[in-house]
Amino acid sequence: MLTPDSDRYISFCNIECDQNADLLVTLLDKHLDAGHGKEQWHSYFRNKQQEQKNMGRDNLNFVGNQLNVLYSYFAECDDSDALDLLYKLEQECC
Repeated sequence: MLTPDSDRYISFCNIECDQNADLLVTLLDKHLDAGHGKEQWHSYFRNKQQEQKNMGRDNLNFVGNQLNVLYSYFAECDDSDALDLLYKLEQECC
């Protein structure tokens, strides 16, 4: 959960934005590799990840640009840990 010391409006110090974004993308990849969710999600996220790679963007940028669809996908996968991490990223880093 969020800690009282993690206020992005004061400082990004002690907020692990990049690490948490990397972890969230790892969770996303595990779900996609396991075939979880509808097929549309798989092609959508694989295309977006390829675009991210082509543009040289990091995972935090990817997460910030895909917040709403990530919420929908992880809800469909019933992954409360990923949803909690996504919320944390949104509140602290996006």
